[in-house]
Amino acid sequence: MSTSKIKKARTPIKSGRGRPRSPETREKILKAAYEMLIEVGFMDLTIEGVAARAEVGKPTIYRRWKTKSALAMDAFLEGVNPEITFPDTGMAKEDFREQMQKVVKLMNSPRGEVLANVIGCGQANNDLITAFRENWLTPRREDAKRIFRRGVERGELREGIDAEVAIDALYSPLFYRLLLKHQPLTKEFVNELVDLVMSGLGEHSFNESRD
Repeated sequence: MSTSKIKKARTPIKSGRGRPRSPETREKILKAAYEMLIEVGFMDLTIEGVAARAEVGKPTIYRRWKTKSALAMDAFLEGVNPEITFPDTGMAKEDFREQMQKVVKLMNSPRGEVLANVIGCGQANNDLITAFRENWLTPRREDAKRIFRRGVERGELREGIDAEVAIDALYSPLFYRLLLKHQPLTKEFVNELVDLVMSGLGEHSFNESRD
């Protein structure tokens, strides 16, 4: 009689994915990086310094952020995002006025120096300026476009507005004064700027120009 050997089935070994990343660790790293940005600026910010302040290893940081630029932008935005959100006042002009006043308040604080430093360093650092465009500039421009669309839908603004040009007209003067410091950034300046730009975008002004 033939016999067959029964082999004990092997239990497959599941490969683990390692420990899940801790939100607390991420917060510690971002807080440390943000504090160092304020203290020393982007050029002197180092992964070693952030790791020491956050009490983590450098590999822990590099698992989350591939470059110093990516870490710096995430840290900066984590600190300032809640302060520069767009309101919904029911009027596009006032939405821009309130949000731009928030931006000017930020620019007049120590964070404004960090912002200017990031833009300046970004001229010779493609990773940094790309991170700035993708994480700061683009999301805010999309928010601004939504404000324009709401204004058109409510009949406050004329149709056919080139939102890209309008956004540049509103915000470029803020960055011009931030970087060149030839004139102060004041509430009065924002009010005059918003009134000037938005007056040319209203339905009433467009109808008058065609008469």
